Amino acid sequence: EIPLDLWIKLIEKRLSRPDCVRRGWLLEGIPKSREEALCLQASGFAPEHVVMLQAPDDVLTERSLGKRIDPVTGDVYHLTFMCPESAEVARRLERPDCLMEDKQISRQLQAYHRKVQGLQDTYSYCLKIIDADQPHEDVFDQVLSYILCRHRSNAPHTPRILLFGPPGCGKSLQGGLLAQKYNLVDVCCGELLKAVAADESSMGELIKPFLESGRQVPDNMVLKILTERLSRLDCTTRGWVLHGFPRDVEQAERLQESNILPSRIFFLEMSDDVALERQTLRFTDPVTGDRFHSLHNPAPSAKIQARLQRNPRDAETEVCKRLQEYRSHAAALKAFYPQAVQKKMATGKRKGSFENPDHGFAKQRKLNAKTNIKNEDQPASKFPSKSKPKSSPRKGQEEHKEHDRPFVKTSSLFRNNPEIPDVLSPAVTQVKEKIFTGNSFHELDLHPHLVATLNKLFNISSMTSVQKQTLPVLMSGQDAVVRSQTGSGKTLAYGIPLVQSLQAVQPKINRSDGPLAVVIVPTRELAQQSFQIFQKLLKPFTWIVPGVLMGGEKRKAEKARLRKGINVLISTPGRLVDHIKNTLSIDFKAVRWLVLDEADRTLDLGFEKDLTVILNALNAGGSTRQTVLLSATLTEGLSRLTSISMKEPVYIQVSDVTDETTDITKPSLSSQPAPSQPTDGYTVPDRLQQYLVVVPSKLRLVCLAAFILARCKFERDQKLIVFISSCEAVEFLATLLSTVLCADNPGTEKKQRLSINFLRLHGNMEQEERTEVFQVFSQCKAGVLLCTDVAARGLDLPQVTWIVQFNPPTSAAEYVHRVGRTARIGAQGKALLFLTPAETTYTDVLANHNISLGEMKVEDILSTLMDDERFRGRGNWDRKKSAGAREQDMRERATVLQTEFENHVHSSAESVQAAKKALQSFVRAYTAYPSALKHIFHIRHLHLGHAAKSFGLRDAPQGLSSASTDSTAHGKAKKKAKGKDTT
Repeated sequence: EIPLDLWIKLIEKRLSRPDCVRRGWLLEGIPKSREEALCLQASGFAPEHVVMLQAPDDVLTERSLGKRIDPVTGDVYHLTFMCPESAEVARRLERPDCLMEDKQISRQLQAYHRKVQGLQDTYSYCLKIIDADQPHEDVFDQVLSYILCRHRSNAPHTPRILLFGPPGCGKSLQGGLLAQKYNLVDVCCGELLKAVAADESSMGELIKPFLESGRQVPDNMVLKILTERLSRLDCTTRGWVLHGFPRDVEQAERLQESNILPSRIFFLEMSDDVALERQTLRFTDPVTGDRFHSLHNPAPSAKIQARLQRNPRDAETEVCKRLQEYRSHAAALKAFYPQAVQKKMATGKRKGSFENPDHGFAKQRKLNAKTNIKNEDQPASKFPSKSKPKSSPRKGQEEHKEHDRPFVKTSSLFRNNPEIPDVLSPAVTQVKEKIFTGNSFHELDLHPHLVATLNKLFNISSMTSVQKQTLPVLMSGQDAVVRSQTGSGKTLAYGIPLVQSLQAVQPKINRSDGPLAVVIVPTRELAQQSFQIFQKLLKPFTWIVPGVLMGGEKRKAEKARLRKGINVLISTPGRLVDHIKNTLSIDFKAVRWLVLDEADRTLDLGFEKDLTVILNALNAGGSTRQTVLLSATLTEGLSRLTSISMKEPVYIQVSDVTDETTDITKPSLSSQPAPSQPTDGYTVPDRLQQYLVVVPSKLRLVCLAAFILARCKFERDQKLIVFISSCEAVEFLATLLSTVLCADNPGTEKKQRLSINFLRLHGNMEQEERTEVFQVFSQCKAGVLLCTDVAARGLDLPQVTWIVQFNPPTSAAEYVHRVGRTARIGAQGKALLFLTPAETTYTDVLANHNISLGEMKVEDILSTLMDDERFRGRGNWDRKKSAGAREQDMRERATVLQTEFENHVHSSAESVQAAKKALQSFVRAYTAYPSALKHIFHIRHLHLGHAAKSFGLRDAPQGLSSASTDSTAHGKAKKKAKGKDTT
């Protein structure tokens, strides 16, 4: 073996070259042990990300033993995974000389397992373990998503606070309170300018005339003074709080250009009436300089009252003028600082009205200063605890036996929760699309058998809006880009003209002609669903053969189908590229149609390069084709794809169409020019009702369970889809909810026992299991499907009544696709979004895309438990009619349910480990939100002890923070959970 010191010298020499220093580097194959890793670190080479690929030993052995080489060409093949197409090549394959025997491989794997734990310990601060026993494109997607995330820095945090607010809201007072509490430098722009004007400096002489005449000091002078003040040692070491500047976006931009970058921005909200009252009724005593207010702080005597004077700036006309000026710039400033926090000011005395303004940076200071994880936070509870007389444990047990009710241990479920803020949903006009029209398919020149198939097999006779606009365009042979809400009938919008076109080909199509239409979809479930739709459409035209290619299926079987012939080919991008590279029988010379369905999702999943390979293969076929691109959203990536794959496409955006009497044979309304940039407003179904609920982290699990019980126990025929951020969390919660909510109750007869059909769907499941779950949920009348975003796009799951987003989506576009699983084809549907108190500004992100949500209260959801005697506690609250008694009963029942969850989780080491893995995967997913949303979804906003409660854990696992987010502070913590993708 090569000596270790020589290895280190070689690596050090290579990584020190300018290309590695400038571009970065990726090191593979070394280190293989903790000793090698420590030597690399001692040489100054510490990686930002470490990815460890793992697979079962039998899989690795099979991969190694099956390798073969072609001695003529030198190409490498595998007996199982990559067999040669040619029989001649297969006969001459040889076993490589360097190939190890089974025992040698076993010894190497044993040596690896002995050393791998040391590597995990060394790189625990930045390690991601990924299951390599899955398609390579899925592995790459997980690696890429991890590399794109950044670990939180351990550098000391210096608060730099910017305060905005209308005149009279108390910015000066709040700035002073913050400065006093955290030893910050209070910088009031107005007072600073006065101080500079009072000294004898050259800058003071320049600004003095402006202040004396009441004119505004020029921005360049103000910025020069501010830059000098904020760069002093006290500001750079202690931090600062600035108010009074900037007043508009232009000043904010110049402040940013001057490298004055605040870390926290607060907008103090106050109505104009209150601001007027505060300022117009305040006076100053010219003798003592004391300030008084007619309502809140009146003068102590009539003598003092008689000599009070009011500042001319506090006249009502002047105050109104300043308020109007602030309001004219406030919206633009909030848009410029999207990470800003809005605090509603109290209407009375100013002192103390701005509660917990330090919430964000104070937490960050604590995280940087401490390495342990607290189980409780300090902010005041939304549900304040009420004192109860103490009783001995023995007495409690006697009461338990006497009343035959659960003995509820003392729980912190309703203590130390962050305050739930008021959700101020901006007024927006939602873009809603009318689904059905009064136009029949008979009005189009369609084959009678095709119209009969639509009537009999699909049970439809009239067109939807997207079909009305799209069919004439596609039947005329034009390329089209179709944007319409999910669930509006887009698959039939391209499927009908495609079938109409192929059935008319003369002489008749033969399956040996190969693909005449290629349909690309992003997920396996959507590929299967599209294939089933084409099977129905082509039932009268038996000579046209549809087929599907997708991951999880056997390649040999797919190759056999391709050799026999497929005319309408539906495929996922990765699998089609695989066959383009490795299957000789696939030929695109006859292709007439190319359909890119759910194109935005295809690009989001990182298939842009695969699409390029597919387009190149189609272009190499030489045939002219008609191209259709469909999506519920339009992005810049789609614009690029359109430019390289389509010729003068017609842009169809159904939500813009309002004329119901349009002649459908004239597609003029659809012939829109290409938009210059993606549209911000998203279309949602017309009969969709959207809600949000703000839930503290500790209450999330019981709140979800209560909501499911309300829908599935006390209502009939309810189908719910619950979106969760990670595969491990889906597995864990599906098991936990089904076990606890459907558990046998000793006092209940079998006929009355609750039976909820819990199903799960995620990307780590085998394809056969995924298909079975999809079919079972499609056919059942009631049930709960817990899933990742694998089910968010394009899938038509009938009669879904509720969409629950337990974890918020990563974009407004993803939100639209998730809620699109309900209210499909004109049906009614509802959607509920879970947010924590720190995430409420996500509503502004949705409002920017014309999405508005109503609010549900967490108390209303938990009150469902009042109707379920199974969760009744020890108190006799049902005998009391007061609101306080009902609230206490609700809390006690929620605590009983949480206790049942925790008891189940802690009943075995396996369930505890599953809960920890689910929590870790949730934290990892939380760190993967895009940078544009980091001000809302940031790991420092998570209280890990509270988050652990939502997975049935009584404490946050030790080392969780370091294993998931930190880069150096907790480098000794061990991370043992495997990374999983979310689809």
